[in-house]
Amino acid sequence: MRMRKKKNLEPRMAACADWLIADPCAQKGHWHDLMPEAKEVRLELGCGKGRFTVDTASAEPDVLLIAVEKVPDAMVVAMERAREAGLKNVYFIDGDAAKLSEMFDGGEVNRIYINFCDPWPKKNQAKRRLTHHNFLNEYRKVLSPAGEIHFKTDNDKLFEWSVEEIPQFGWSLHEVTRDLHADGPVGVMTDYERKFYLSGKNINRCVAKIEPWTPPVEEIEAEEEAE
Repeated sequence: MRMRKKKNLEPRMAACADWLIADPCAQKGHWHDLMPEAKEVRLELGCGKGRFTVDTASAEPDVLLIAVEKVPDAMVVAMERAREAGLKNVYFIDGDAAKLSEMFDGGEVNRIYINFCDPWPKKNQAKRRLTHHNFLNEYRKVLSPAGEIHFKTDNDKLFEWSVEEIPQFGWSLHEVTRDLHADGPVGVMTDYERKFYLSGKNINRCVAKIEPWTPPVEEIEAEEEAE
């Protein structure tokens, strides 16, 4: 669904400048400097309007949360929520998940949240899915040796595809469930998730933990040719 253009977007963004990282590539290797006392640095890919972002940051004030969003009209709402909550442990990036290694150093991130991403249902769109191995390899470049991906989706077909894709590329799956809220609400919800829950739609969730892994030779060669 295309988001309606926000009125007065530029002044609203300017009013939230303290929560926006204008040049994330310049911050590479120095994210922890934003909050030296943080026990972890976490990323949220596609934060939308930021309910999950703000509620998570509020619940865990000792964690530095960086929210990535490509749609400024959604991100401005998230930043306004963070400002209204007075949060000092969350920042926002107008960026692309495919370029994380340009913005974050190796081992700089402890956890990545992927919540209700676009399922890209057509077969020829598979490379755009945030759980495709191209993205998994990008996450591996920035995550710590004990890094994790926390993945939630309402799309059953995307989830089944993902739980087959993820373990093939150096990750182990944990906490796999196809009905997260079967016995009542669990954890922090996104705006979409709350609507799905109230309508009775099941929510799929899993945690992928990074494991030692060497890419196949053909994959290494393909990466070298692309550079």
